[in-house]
Amino acid sequence: MRTFNTINETQTWCRDHKRQGKSIGIVPTMGYLHAGHLSLVKESRSQCEITVVSIFVNPIQFGVGEDFEDYPRDLHKDSRLLDEAGADALFAPSIREMYPPGYNSYVEVSGEITEKLCGRSRPGHFRGVTTVVSKLFNICVPDMAFFGQKDAQQAMVIEKMVRELNFPLQIVRVPIVREADGLAMSSRNVYLNPEQRRQALVLNQSLQKAREAIAGGERNAGRVKDLLCHTISTSPEAKIEYAEIYDAASLADVQEIDGSVLVAMAVRFGTTRLIDNLIVEV
Repeated sequence: MRTFNTINETQTWCRDHKRQGKSIGIVPTMGYLHAGHLSLVKESRSQCEITVVSIFVNPIQFGVGEDFEDYPRDLHKDSRLLDEAGADALFAPSIREMYPPGYNSYVEVSGEITEKLCGRSRPGHFRGVTTVVSKLFNICVPDMAFFGQKDAQQAMVIEKMVRELNFPLQIVRVPIVREADGLAMSSRNVYLNPEQRRQALVLNQSLQKAREAIAGGERNAGRVKDLLCHTISTSPEAKIEYAEIYDAASLADVQEIDGSVLVAMAVRFGTTRLIDNLIVEV
């Protein structure tokens, strides 16, 4: 596996492979990799001839008081895992490399899709995401880009950006990878103490109860949302940031559940913010 730290060497290497007619897949990450990230690498390898993984803790997608400084990092371990997983290249730039002095260019997706869920509680977050992802697309010139369904809103925002700005690539969503007990894998899970880790299981449990209610014929979104919140609140340390049901394609409000809906939540356990979601078809 090749490791690059500069934009020029990464872009040159990727363009050389493109000229050879090889397809490129990119897996953008912030590192501290787990099985969820590696499932994206596996999917890229199955569909593309070259797989590039980026590791960059992007400062402009973190708000004031968020965990940028404390975000877990272990580049040595990440590099080993990627090599074992068969990635062809790792792009691990510095902040200065991505945002040199005087940097002042941003990409922003506006409207309902960025104003709800994480967009409401993390102002400016998605501007940071779309800016860094658009830079990665221009640097690595991929044919396909792989994102996890756990960050469902992020995937939707990037899909909209790619569609509307005519990026010549395909976005692929990969299903959520969970621990054996159902907790969605996340780099932030390391922050949880043992009791918080046990209580965090309520997230997936509440999603499954919502799925069961809908499968049983419940179509009132408000009542399903009440069920979600009630179930989450059975964990004493859980502090709900949001628990919502929206149209899965547009994040439009829904009163009656019909078609495909996204059931999504963000919940804090102590200082640790966890997200999870489920798409339900009726």
